[in-house]
Amino acid sequence: MEIERKYLIKDPEQMPADLDEFPFHRIEQAYLTTDPVIRVRKEDDSYYMTYKGRGLIAREEVNLPLTKEAYDTLLSKAEGNIISKKRVLIPYRKYTIELDIFDPPFAPLILAEVEFESMEEAKMFQEPTWFGNDVSEDTRYHNSTMSRQIFP
Repeated sequence: MEIERKYLIKDPEQMPADLDEFPFHRIEQAYLTTDPVIRVRKEDDSYYMTYKGRGLIAREEVNLPLTKEAYDTLLSKAEGNIISKKRVLIPYRKYTIELDIFDPPFAPLILAEVEFESMEEAKMFQEPTWFGNDVSEDTRYHNSTMSRQIFP
């Protein structure tokens, strides 16, 4: 079970100035279907397929490892946009903020995600002052929804 809250970052000037000092991942992902959500992802040199259940803040998530060849084959069958982003891992209290800095066509979008052990913990979370609006329940900011956006 994945329990996470997602926040829009409206003012990059408010983010930590030393982002280059934190570890990060390069992520590329695409969706084979969005109902149910089945995603393929390359994260650095790892490949996997993910099934995500229904839900907004809490939902089932299952990851299965893939080879590069399997990833490439499935990626060619994906529909919609391929999403690429840099995910910066920022320690915050007992949590890790996953700061997603999106590449075009989604740039300059920046989202922060924080995962929790329970729904109660998620509800009690006090976000840093540089976070913008909580968009956890706004499906426009789900990567699966973004993969279906049409750009002029």
